[in-house]
Order: sequence, then structure tokens, then C-alpha cells
Amino acid sequence: MMVNWNISCLQFDVKKGLVEENINKVTRMIENAVASSDKPDVILIPEMWNTSFIKNVSTLAETYGERTKQFISEMSQKHQVHIVAGSISEKINGKVHNISYVCNPSGNFIADYSKIHLFQLMYEDRYYVGGNSVGIFELFGTKVGMVICYDIRFPELVRKLALEGVKVLFVPAQWPDVRLHHWRTLLMARAIENQMYVVACNRIGSSGREDFPGHSMIISPWGEVIKEADDKETILQATIDLDIVQTVRDTIPVFEDRRPSLY
Repeated sequence: MMVNWNISCLQFDVKKGLVEENINKVTRMIENAVASSDKPDVILIPEMWNTSFIKNVSTLAETYGERTKQFISEMSQKHQVHIVAGSISEKINGKVHNISYVCNPSGNFIADYSKIHLFQLMYEDRYYVGGNSVGIFELFGTKVGMVICYDIRFPELVRKLALEGVKVLFVPAQWPDVRLHHWRTLLMARAIENQMYVVACNRIGSSGREDFPGHSMIISPWGEVIKEADDKETILQATIDLDIVQTVRDTIPVFEDRRPSLY
């Protein structure tokens, strides 16, 4: 089991509906990330990084879903890196999902997660169908989890992942600037209460009436911010030590001290 992982989050301005432009941007950023002295073992991309949220998402999902998945597979294999591919719009059995795929260095998809909680405030529930299963998979022999953006407001979901042995949580997002305080607070809370690493990748730029602040974050199981981006395009990089998870859980035995019969 590999203990130390190099993580890279690709924080950039997602261009609404311009799939090829977004793919070209991610291509360049992945190339820059893997060329660094701390070549990543895992790369995380923001939510809806290929299309952003757009009214004709059904058409774009049908046209670009497979194209985007093939691109991720090729990039993972070419650069010998795991990619947690944020999320994309994909049409499955006639319904559009906000879905994330995880690809290994062989170019094979090893996991997927369809966003469970759809954000009514931005009418996400009008264009997408919610997922019906949690996102748990393995990287380097370690259980890791995935939620998408709005999902972090539901602590019971992340606690379920922790109880099933998850030690690292990946969070791709398009979280708006107006609720930046919530973003930072909720991510730190999920790390502290579940004693796990939280790796969160947000976008920057503007789309419609919303501005997006970036502030991608990598947070320790103590809730300490290891690295945090500002509001500019960047590749946020950090190394995480998986042994720390067990140290924290042994120091404050939250899971042993739970009394679920009362709640």
C-alpha cells in the first residue's frame, strides 16, 4: 500500500458549452502538472469541467459524453496517472447525470459516481437525475470516496463513507463566490468530524450571474489546510501521508465512541 500520494487539483475557468476549449485547457494543465518535480499520483478536475451547467446540456451530454471519457482515458494512460475526472454531463438510459469517472494509468475506468444531491437553487434538478449509490473505490490499496459540490452540505453522506473505511475524500465543485465561507467551513468540518483527508477542486471565472472563487483546498484529517489556492488559474499541489489518518483516529477515537442507538 502506497502511503505518500502527490495530489494535483486543476483550478481553471470552465467555458460554458465550449467543450473542445475546456478539453484543450485540461490537456495543457495535465501536461504541466506531470512535468513538475512532484509528479502527481492523482489529478482532480472540477465539477462539470467539460460543459459547465447549460440549458441544452442534454444535447451536449449525448454529443460529448463518450468523447470526454475517451479523452480522460487517453490522458491517464499517456501520463501514467490516476485522474479523478471531476464530473461531466452524460446521458444514461435517456437521463442526464452529473457523473464523475475515475481512470487508472492503464486508461481503464475503475469507478464512477453520479451526484446524489441536486442543487435546486441553480435548477440542477430540472436538467439532471440524481444518483442512487455512494462513491467508494480504491486507490493504491486505500479506500477513498467521492462527493460532488452540494453533497458536502449533507454530513450523513460523508459519515457513511468514513464508516465504510474511506480515508481520502475527493470533492470536485462549481461553488459560487457568494458562499465561499460555507465552502471553506464545510470542507474543514467534513475533514475534522470524519478524520480524513479532503481534496477539493473548485473552478474560477463567471457563468451567468454567478462568480466562482476557486479556493481549491487540500485538508488534513486534523482539519488543517495543507494547501489552498486563491482565485486565479493554478495547479494546486500537495503530498498527503495516509499514515496520519490512523494516527488521528487513534488519538481521538470518534468512531469507537459513537452511540448510534441514540441517533
